[in-house]
Amino acid sequence: MSSRLPPLNPLRAFEATARHGSVSAAGRELNVTHGAISHQIRTLEESLGVRLFERGGKWLKLTSQGALLMPVVSNAFSDIAAAKAAMTRPSTGGTLRVTCVAAVLSLWLIPRLQEFTDQYPDIQLDLRASNEPNNLNSPNVDLCILYGSGNWPNYWSRLWSRMELFPVVSPALMNRRPLRSPRDLRDHMLLHADRGNEWNTWLTAAGIALPARQHMMSDARLSIEAAMHGHGVALGDNITTAHMIARGELIAPFDLTVPANDAVYVACRTEAHATPIVRVFIDWFYASLVHN
Repeated sequence: MSSRLPPLNPLRAFEATARHGSVSAAGRELNVTHGAISHQIRTLEESLGVRLFERGGKWLKLTSQGALLMPVVSNAFSDIAAAKAAMTRPSTGGTLRVTCVAAVLSLWLIPRLQEFTDQYPDIQLDLRASNEPNNLNSPNVDLCILYGSGNWPNYWSRLWSRMELFPVVSPALMNRRPLRSPRDLRDHMLLHADRGNEWNTWLTAAGIALPARQHMMSDARLSIEAAMHGHGVALGDNITTAHMIARGELIAPFDLTVPANDAVYVACRTEAHATPIVRVFIDWFYASLVHN
């Protein structure tokens, strides 16, 4: 293979096609015809001497050689976009608009907000509690912190943390009605942050049936707050409730933990990820998870 770099336009056509899985979608993004994209991909394949896509059906699938090339090209374009953004907006200042799943926002991010403000005093945060993936499409949102599957193929996304779930209870309720074994949950109110799926996972692992007494909440933050007030037993996790357990505000009465059904991801539009203000926050967000 020649040591010369492949031509730029075919690389752009390849990256867009691989990201969308569709020649037509790539053409719409780059504002060229379906035929032009196909021609650019053939040019790139001829230049490299390999096949990049398996053709057949409505969608295209990367070959092993295409899968090897894709992340390299994608990262290169992302770095170019970041450099352009840095040249046109050299300072990390202004307003950063972030939506975040409520429990992580209230129980993890807000307690650490001063750390971010001290490091980046010129950045004003506009924080909204939301776990709606459609925010990724909004021009009024720069960054989303989502609890979900991570399957948002047209956007930049990265796993932040997986969750381990376990029951938590207030010390006051624990004193009034002890939890010596999982079977004692039958005498307690269960506090749900979903329709019962995650509690069902934990109870199945513990080998017991779902107790009859239950309250439903719209998100984990509310179920944790209800547990802190002694209204029942909620499912805590290794991220959002760890500091409450350390301070004695909540107790984890059992050793059994189960993986959460989903995980927390950071996601945004590709062009937003290229801006310095977004990258600064992302770097801080990941570093704070490691250091705390």
